[in-house]
Amino acid sequence: MSSPDTTPTTPTPQTMPVASLVAAGLRRRRAVAVLSLLGATLFWAGNYVVGADAVQSIDPMSLVLLRWSIAVVPLMIIAQLVERPRWREVLAAWPWLLALGVSGLLGYNLFLYYALEHTTALTASLINAFNPALITLAAAVVLRQRLTPLAVLGILTALVGVLVVLSGGNPRTLLGAGTGSGVGVGEVLMVGAILVWTTYTILGRLAPPIPPITATAVQAVIAVTLLAPLSFATGGPTLPGTGSGVTSLLFIAVFPSVLSYLLWNRALTVLPAGGAGVFLNLITMFTAILTVLTGQSLSAAQLIGGAVVIIGVIITNAPAFRGTRTES
Repeated sequence: MSSPDTTPTTPTPQTMPVASLVAAGLRRRRAVAVLSLLGATLFWAGNYVVGADAVQSIDPMSLVLLRWSIAVVPLMIIAQLVERPRWREVLAAWPWLLALGVSGLLGYNLFLYYALEHTTALTASLINAFNPALITLAAAVVLRQRLTPLAVLGILTALVGVLVVLSGGNPRTLLGAGTGSGVGVGEVLMVGAILVWTTYTILGRLAPPIPPITATAVQAVIAVTLLAPLSFATGGPTLPGTGSGVTSLLFIAVFPSVLSYLLWNRALTVLPAGGAGVFLNLITMFTAILTVLTGQSLSAAQLIGGAVVIIGVIITNAPAFRGTRTES
C-alpha cells in the first residue's frame, strides 16, 4: 500500500489565485518605480558634483549649450518611440514651450552652473532643497492653492535652514556685518536658480498637457536654438580641453539630461506625482554622499542647515508623504 505524497508543492502561476498574481505584479512594478526614482535623483545629484568640476574647464554658457545639443537627439528619438506625440498639437503650444525652455532648461541651468563657479556643489544643492517649499508658496499665491498652517510652518522651517546655509552659521554674514562680506556670489546665483525653477514649475502647471519627454525634447531644441547664436557671438562655445572635461560633459548630457527624465517618467506611470515628488529631497542627500566620497568635508552649517531645510520640506509636503505610505 503506497503512502500518500506529502511533498509540499510550490505555488505556480497556474495555481496561485488571480488576486495574488496581481498583488505580486503590483509590488514588482512599485519596486521598479522606486529604483527608477532613486536612479533619477542620483543622476540629478551627480549634475551638481560633476557640474562643479565641468565649469573649471568649460564656461557655463558653453556647458548648457553643449549639454542640450548632445541630449536633444536621444530625447527626440525616445519621445517619438515611447510617447508617439501628435506634433501638430505639440507645436500649437509653442508659446508655453518657449517660456518653459527659457526658464527651465536655459535659465535654471545657466544660474546653476554660474553658481557652481563660486560655491560648492553641496551648498548649491542645499539651497536647491528649499525649492519644493518655495513652489508650494508660489502655487498658493499664483494658482490660489490652499496653504495650510502646516505648510506655512514647513516653509518657514525650510527658510531658516536655507539662511543657516547662506550665512555659514553666522547671521551677521547675511547683512555683510563684521569680518564677512555678505552672502557669496554663488549663493545669490543659486537663489536665482530656484526662483527661475519655481517660475518654470508654475508655468508647467498652467501649460496645456504635453507628453513629458516630448516637452523636454522640444524645450531642448528651443534652448539650443536660442543659446547657440549668443554663444558664437561671444567667441564660444568652449570645448572641453581635458579628458575629465569631456567625461564630465558626456555624463551631464546623458545621465541627468536623458536618463533621469526617462526613469522619472517611468516611475510616474506607477506612483502618483505627489508621492514621487518627495524623492526629490534625496538629491541633497546623494550630493552630500558624493561630496564625501570625492574627499570634500562638510561644515557644521551645511549639516545643520541642510537637515533643517529637509525637515521643513517634509513638513510642507506631509500629505504627499502620507500618500506614499498608504499606497506602498
